[in-house]
Amino acid sequence: MAADKAHAADSCAAPLAPLPDHRNVNTPWWQELWRRHAHITTPLRARGLECDVEFGHSAYVVRVALPDDSYLLISPPQEPSSERPPGDPEGWIVTREHPDDQTLFEVLYDSAPTEDTGTRQRPEAGHGGSAPPLIEAIDQRLAQLGLLPRPALPQESPHVHPARTTAQPHPDAPGPPDRATVYVYGDALRALTDRLNGAESHTDAAALLHQVLDPINGLLAQLGDFFEAAGEKAKEAEEDDGFDLSYDLADAASEVRNLGEVLHVAEDRMRALTPLAPAPRLSSTPARAPSLPPQALPPAPPRHTR
Repeated sequence: MAADKAHAADSCAAPLAPLPDHRNVNTPWWQELWRRHAHITTPLRARGLECDVEFGHSAYVVRVALPDDSYLLISPPQEPSSERPPGDPEGWIVTREHPDDQTLFEVLYDSAPTEDTGTRQRPEAGHGGSAPPLIEAIDQRLAQLGLLPRPALPQESPHVHPARTTAQPHPDAPGPPDRATVYVYGDALRALTDRLNGAESHTDAAALLHQVLDPINGLLAQLGDFFEAAGEKAKEAEEDDGFDLSYDLADAASEVRNLGEVLHVAEDRMRALTPLAPAPRLSSTPARAPSLPPQALPPAPPRHTR
């Protein structure tokens, strides 16, 4: 595939693990399945893990071969089966299994939603179908077991990119003219952060949060649109790596928008922190006079007897 050729030709990046060796690799239907799961298989192949896509109990799964002859199954919910398209489930379940040793069975990751109120959800349940947390969990567990052929370096990871030298600043960009590089939009956000640090009240801080969290015009909403547009631009290359990148950017757009949904009440909560002016103290009883030391009682008058 084109993506594999590009990686092999790049002297700065180690090659991906090879494609599966079976006759389906050259069929259009399998290639479409492979493309739909590339956001899962590509980062794992970058770590030297061989992957395949096959049919499980009721849906397509990613099978990952491990050095000790065990394997990972990365699948959508199987029972009941997922109604979402292959590669885009509502959650992922990762198990480690061995063909000859059932004691090695374990669940590494489970972000599939459950409607069973009696079942305690795992911490990753909030990630849903997002791929980066899934890859990170696999990284950590395989590293613990000593089964990770090689960790992904920054220049090899599909999700981490090395810093690049920026072009000369645009003449209309704000900032001192002698700056070697200018990050116009980063500077704008930095200015917003400075204003937040200097806010004199929680009401002022809430107004600045509104600039970030407004669901239509806020920074997070626009950032989600930005990543989505970048994903569409990557697709225009009509290359495997372009499609892979588009999936990563779509994941980023989804996570940014989810963050906005999680924090949608943060502005109101910040505003509610504004201290109220102390109300005047009202009392229905007069103030007490300071207590005086007790005085000796006068002696009782003598009693007269008849």
